[in-house]
Amino acid sequence: MSFTFAPATREQARARIALEGPSGSGKTFTALTLATSMATRVALIDTERGSASKYAAGTSGSGFTFDTLQMSKYDPRDLVGALAAAGQAGYSAVIVDSLSHFWMGTGGMLELVDAIGKRGGGGGNFGGWKEARPFERAMIEALLAYPGHVIVTMRTKSEWVIEEDSRGKKQVRKVGTKAEQREGLEYEFDIVGDLDQENTLVITKSRCPELSGAVINRPGADMAATVLGWLQDGTEVPDVAALLAEAVADKLTVEGALALHSKAQRHRLLGAAILHPVTEAPTTFGDYITERGRALRASGARPPQAGPVGSVQPLRTAPLAGEQKVDEHAAALDELRAAALQAGIAPTLDASFASSYGVAPAEASIEQLREMTELLQGAAA
Repeated sequence: MSFTFAPATREQARARIALEGPSGSGKTFTALTLATSMATRVALIDTERGSASKYAAGTSGSGFTFDTLQMSKYDPRDLVGALAAAGQAGYSAVIVDSLSHFWMGTGGMLELVDAIGKRGGGGGNFGGWKEARPFERAMIEALLAYPGHVIVTMRTKSEWVIEEDSRGKKQVRKVGTKAEQREGLEYEFDIVGDLDQENTLVITKSRCPELSGAVINRPGADMAATVLGWLQDGTEVPDVAALLAEAVADKLTVEGALALHSKAQRHRLLGAAILHPVTEAPTTFGDYITERGRALRASGARPPQAGPVGSVQPLRTAPLAGEQKVDEHAAALDELRAAALQAGIAPTLDASFASSYGVAPAEASIEQLREMTELLQGAAA
């Protein structure tokens, strides 16, 4: 492997914001205030029994304009599907209120790990985490690769503290402590802040220099403008919708599919959740372009060859040197995809494989592909 450094290039980006706080700190209100100030169309994934709809615009005209999707079970794979649907519908911002449910709610990570560990051959708690972790990684990848702004709220465990006010009078105040979420999840976001009962936001992490260490009472349009100014200071980046349009085009070749895969990888869009153009099932752009490339290779699709106008290029039936090896690798990759589909982990296969072997399936050796295939076939048996 060669290691080549290149000049760093700042690119335009979308917001990745996490708001933490106890009940009553205004997480939903703040998320809607920021999102509607930054985007024209806002979708809110509601895990709080429809409570966000209380902030919708009423007959008086006051309130927020947004669309909502209510969820009652919180399997991380379902959030990937919801994000894929939001992206295809063209929402320029999505709020997950709250992300904590996909950790500790009904069907969330903790319950998923427990259920996997208890089933026959599940391997107990260790086996449960090993199998469920790729689902969580795929969910995080889908959040980070969403083609719009993302704001998540996270509950914090509440504690009551006794403090003295400016006049020396003791008072009881509710404060949030640790977020109800996986340890270290905050590192995935560009801006993280803690909200208190007075709806004051304390920025605890920020890649935006203007917000580093800021304390903002009732954060709103001013904060949104600061974030937007920072995000837009860079070169334009491709949109996953544009990449998908190229991927489904009839004129796409094997080489074109490889180039699209590389382009998406450079811009960290392989994990972007999309709806499969044919089946409409949730998948990732990385999985779809890999599937498309295999189909093109199987059909013998090749770019046009240079030649005299009107000439017909003969089809080559005999493989060139090295093509037999490529075909063998493609067959092993197809077997792995089929085993993953049977085992029910097709959407998270790439993340799981990379976690185990350090490379994507398309870059792995035939031996690694066959080893993982045997493991999946055994798990599905």
